[in-house]
Amino acid sequence: MTPERIRLEQGMIQCYFGRGKGKTTAALGQGLRATGHGFKVYMIQFMKGWHYGEIEAIKLIPNFKLEQFGTPDLIAEPKKIDIEEGRKALDFAKKVIMSDEYDIIILDEIAVAVEYNIIKVEEVLELLDNKPEKVEIILTGGPKMHPKIKERADLLTEMRLIKHYYASKGITARKGIEY
Repeated sequence: MTPERIRLEQGMIQCYFGRGKGKTTAALGQGLRATGHGFKVYMIQFMKGWHYGEIEAIKLIPNFKLEQFGTPDLIAEPKKIDIEEGRKALDFAKKVIMSDEYDIIILDEIAVAVEYNIIKVEEVLELLDNKPEKVEIILTGGPKMHPKIKERADLLTEMRLIKHYYASKGITARKGIEY
């Protein structure tokens, strides 16, 4: 006999954005905590085709899945492939959210995809408006979160950069810390 699935009473919309470090890490922490209580989590990464450490770690966590979309390149100006990957990511996110199979869906770097016009803010808002009632959505992104998404959110956390060793010590991204 399968135990009854644990569900949230009401799914909220959380946003993590800003110039400071820790947006994806905060979303991962929320997902990790949720799996410890029996919830099912799916993280969909927009614009991340690089092999990050969280990919290997999540493979070890029951009820936590991750799917990446994007190329390993940093984007200055979006190319056709970036827009195609953004479309795939959004379509996949819709499918996962509307399946109502997962309790928490993390849309990592979606704010950057909106900022770069890889996906349209209206599509994100429609997705948020139509999500199943008990599904929590966590959106992350760069320095900005679109004002319309901020308005729709139930929780907004802005990470503020005060000091970073990139600038103060000239240190670049470190394996296991930034990726």
